[in-house]
Amino acid sequence: MRFAARTVKRPIPIEGIGVHSGRPSRLRILPSAEGVIVFRRTDLGGAELPLCPEKAVTLSSTVLQGADFRVGTVEHLLAALWAAGVGSCLIELDGEEVPILDGSALPFVRAVEEVGLDELQRPWVPLRIDGVKVVEEKDAWVRFEPPEDDDESNLTISYTICYDHPSIGLQKRTFSLTWPEFAREIAPARTFGFLKDVDALRSQGLARGASYENTVVLDDKGVVNPPLRFPDEFVRHKLLDLAGDLALLGRPLVGRVTAYKAGHRLHLLALKSL
Repeated sequence: MRFAARTVKRPIPIEGIGVHSGRPSRLRILPSAEGVIVFRRTDLGGAELPLCPEKAVTLSSTVLQGADFRVGTVEHLLAALWAAGVGSCLIELDGEEVPILDGSALPFVRAVEEVGLDELQRPWVPLRIDGVKVVEEKDAWVRFEPPEDDDESNLTISYTICYDHPSIGLQKRTFSLTWPEFAREIAPARTFGFLKDVDALRSQGLARGASYENTVVLDDKGVVNPPLRFPDEFVRHKLLDLAGDLALLGRPLVGRVTAYKAGHRLHLLALKSL
């Protein structure tokens, strides 16, 4: 992980639909030398909201909540920017939700690789995990630990999930937050959901844009829309979600983060505890 803030070399336009709202949404990732990542709602007169863990809530995804507006499903985009070392950009959005695209971070990775990055003449100050801290909820937990062997330049993330489902079961994976490993091993993993939950989610105003094109869907027997991109795509996507939630720090993180049967809500509780 690099510790000089970067920004994109030129604007990146992206459009699609929101996985929860089901509404069309367009965004542009713009170069900035301000040293922060800021969301701007162009459909609301240019109202802005910078990254801030305290402003994050969860509604089956991670949502940044401002005084009068919100920006939803930010985690896949933020994970890609964070892994790339982008600590400064302006994200213009004409709706309430970042487009889901194919349900992974891969389209964002490809867009960043296509335009390239500029290194700014300002430091991107890391937060070093100095002690052990565990945040628990029932049988789930997130643990923060210092880096191993005095490694002052790396973040290692581990995740374990356990589902009573024949296509998932127990899955565990660890990765280091470097751009090559993230782009190759984590970014392509897609969001997933269960067919039995669709009606309940949509009655709550959620998953209205979910489809077989942007979600790995499971029924009681298996995956409805194969093939999977990885045999353990489910836990890889959880790693992607956790990286996107940690990106709300707006700065690099050095140390080790381990999650067990967690989700966005516990990710955010743990992040705010830092």
